[in-house]
Amino acid sequence: MTLHLHHLTGCAPAPLASYLKALGILRLVSEQADAAARGWWQDEHFCLLTTMDRDGLEAFFLDRYRPTPLVSPWNKGSGFYVADDKGLSPIERSTAERFQIFRDGIAAARLPLEDLQRADAQVRQIKDRAKMKKGMSPQEKEVAQSLKDDPAYRQEQAIAERMFKGLKADLFSPCLRSWRGPHREWMDTALVLPEEGKPSFPSLLGTGGNDGRLDFTNNAMQRLGELFELSDGTPQPETASQWRHAVWNTPCHSMSAKAAIGQFLPGGAGGANSTSGPDGDSLINPWDFILMLEGSVVIQSRTTRRLDPLAQALASAPFAMHAQASGHASPGSEKAERGEQWMPVWTAPSRMDELRTLFGEARLQLGRKPAHRPVDAARAIARLGSARGIESFTRFGYLERNGQSNLAVPLGRIRVQAHAHVHLIDDLAPWMDKLQREARGKFAPSRLIQAERRLVDAVLAALAHDPSADRWQAILLAAHAIEALQAHGAALKAGPIPRLRPEWVGACDDGSSEWRLAVALGSAAAAYGPTFSKDPIRHHWLPLKFDRFVLSDKRLQRDPRVVMGGQDLLADACAVVDRRLIDASRKGQRHLPLIAAAGCAAQPADLRRFVTGHTDDARLLGLGLAAMAIDWPRWDRTLAPCVMTGPAPDDAWWVLRLATLPWSIRDGQVVPVDPAIPRRLASGDGATAFALARQRLTAHGLHPVTRGVLLDAPSARRWAAALVFPITRVAAQRAADHIQPQTSGVTHA
Repeated sequence: MTLHLHHLTGCAPAPLASYLKALGILRLVSEQADAAARGWWQDEHFCLLTTMDRDGLEAFFLDRYRPTPLVSPWNKGSGFYVADDKGLSPIERSTAERFQIFRDGIAAARLPLEDLQRADAQVRQIKDRAKMKKGMSPQEKEVAQSLKDDPAYRQEQAIAERMFKGLKADLFSPCLRSWRGPHREWMDTALVLPEEGKPSFPSLLGTGGNDGRLDFTNNAMQRLGELFELSDGTPQPETASQWRHAVWNTPCHSMSAKAAIGQFLPGGAGGANSTSGPDGDSLINPWDFILMLEGSVVIQSRTTRRLDPLAQALASAPFAMHAQASGHASPGSEKAERGEQWMPVWTAPSRMDELRTLFGEARLQLGRKPAHRPVDAARAIARLGSARGIESFTRFGYLERNGQSNLAVPLGRIRVQAHAHVHLIDDLAPWMDKLQREARGKFAPSRLIQAERRLVDAVLAALAHDPSADRWQAILLAAHAIEALQAHGAALKAGPIPRLRPEWVGACDDGSSEWRLAVALGSAAAAYGPTFSKDPIRHHWLPLKFDRFVLSDKRLQRDPRVVMGGQDLLADACAVVDRRLIDASRKGQRHLPLIAAAGCAAQPADLRRFVTGHTDDARLLGLGLAAMAIDWPRWDRTLAPCVMTGPAPDDAWWVLRLATLPWSIRDGQVVPVDPAIPRRLASGDGATAFALARQRLTAHGLHPVTRGVLLDAPSARRWAAALVFPITRVAAQRAADHIQPQTSGVTHA
C-alpha cells in the first residue's frame, strides 16, 4: 500500500478558521475515505498522510464528500422559521445522494418544531397587527399606535411570547433525546445541556452555532450551494479552483463576496480600514467556511463534575479557560466574557480517533485544581512537558471588538516544554489571585491594573519561552512594582510578596553584579541562626509582622524604621545604614548589624563596580527589594550565586568599610563604629569621613598606608551607599592585611 504525504500549506495554526479547516480535512478523510489517515503540524502548516494521492484527494472532496448535517433549529436564523429559506430549502429539496445525511438531519430537526412554529406564527401575527408599514394612511397609523398602547393587546402579546420562549427553552431536551447520528455530533459541539438548568454554549461556536444575527449553519448551507449544484451534487465550475486555494494556497480569483465568516477569520471580516478605502466587504472561500465547521465537530464539549461526584455538573470545553488580558501585545480593554481557548499543535502523526481522545481528555490541571486562567494553564503545561507529542498551543481569545462583534483573536503561541523552575511560581500564585481580584475592583487605580498585568505578562513569558535568568528576574521586578504601589496604599488586601523559596536565587542568577549585590542586600539581617534570621532588612522597606502588613486605620502604619522609598538606591542604602546604627546604639551596641546569608555576601569585584558607578542602580534596587521576600532562614549555601573575580575597590574605601563592620576583624581586634563616618560620607564630605575612619582603625591596631582621599560629593554618597552590602569576614581580613604596610623582606643598611 502506497502512502502519500500532503503538505497542506493552506492550513496554518492561526487564524482559528485555518486551524479548524485542518481538523475538518483530517476528519472527513478519516471517516469517509481512509480510516488510517494521519495528520500533524510541521513548519507552520498541516501535513496529511493518506493512501490518496493529490488528484485522489481533490476528487474525493469534489465528487464523494458528504457534508455533515449542520442544523441548529434552536436559532431563529437557522432557516427553519422562514418559508423557502435560501440556505435550508434548496438542500431539503435536493435529491443528490451526497446530501442524504444532511436531509436526514433537517428532518430530525423539524420534528420538535411543529408546536414552536405555531407559537412563532402566533407571535408574528399579533405583532403584524400593530406594525407600522410603508404606505399606511394617517388613520391606519393612528389605529396601529393605539393598538400598541392598548393594555389588552400588550397582555396578549406577552402571553404569546412567553409561550414561544417556553417552547424554545425546552427545544433542546427533545433534540437531546431523539437525535442520533452526525447531526447529534454537531449538537454536542454547539451546546452542552446539563442534567438541570439552562444550556451552556461553548465559545467556539458562539451561542449555539450563531454569533449575534449570524447563524453559522445557515451560512454553511448557502456556501454548499456555491460549491455544488444542489439538485445533483456536482461541483460548480469554480469549486476545484477554490478547493486548491483552500488546501494548497494556490491563487484563486473567485470568492464569496459579502459572505460573513463570523469570529473565525478576523482578517477577512471586512468593515472599516480593511482595505485601501474607508470600508471593505468580507471575501471568503466557501471551502474555508465549510471545512472550518466540519473541523469544529472534533472539539466537543461535555458536562463534568470536577473530582466531586456530588457536585453540580458543569460545561467543560477542551482547553478553554477564563480570559486574561495579559501575555499578548495588544490586551486593550475589550470585553472577554467568552474566555480563551488554546488549540494544541502536535508534531506526532495522529489518527482521528487519537485526536478525539486528545480533545476528549483535554484538561489542564494544577494538582487537583483545574487551570481556570491562562497563567495557570501555562504552569500546568510547563509541568507536563511534551505529552502526547504536543509541541505548542495556539492561544485564541474570544474578544468583543469591532463594535459588538466577537472575534477569535490569535494571542500568541505557548510552547510545551519542561521547566526546572516552574514550581517557583507556586509561591506567587495565591498572591497573584488576590492581586487580580484587587485589580478588577470597581475603584482599582489604573497603575495597579497595569502593574498586575505586567506581573502576569512576566510569568507567562518565563513559562512560554526557553528558561532564562532575565525572565525570572522580570517576575521579581514586576512583583516589586506591585509592592511599590502597596507602599503608597494600593492593594493592601493582597498583602506583600509572599515568602519565596531559596531556589529563586538560582533561577534568577544571570551572572551579573546587579543580581549578586541584590542577593547580598536582600539577605541582610542582624544575625542568622540555624533556622531563623534576626531583624531582616525587609522591615526597613515595609511595616510587616509575620509577613503581613501592619495597618492603622486601613493604611500602612507609620513606622520610623521604614526608611526606604524604593526610588533612589543611594538614598535608601544610606538611610538603612544610618537607621541600623541608631537601633544598635539604643541597645548599647557599637557596630553595623548587617550580615548576609551564607555565601551571599557582596564580592569585592562587584563592590568595585558599584562604587565606581558601573551598575544599573534602578534594577539593583528593584531586585534587592524583591529578594528580601526570599525565605532566607531556609537558605542552603549550595544555592549561592556564582563567584566573580576581579579588582577590589580602592584602599581608601576599604578603610571606611573596615571601620563599619558588624563584628571584629580578628579575635580581640574590635573596631567600634563611629556613626559620624557614614553620615559624613553620605553628606558628601569624603575627606572628613576618611580621616575619622583612619583614626578609628589606627587606635585599634590597624595602620592604613593611605593617609587621605580626594572625593567629590556624588562619589562620596555612592561610597556611603556601598556600606549597606554585607561582606564576609575573610574579605575583611584580607582587606585589613592589604591596607597595612608590607614589611616582609625589608632590610636596612
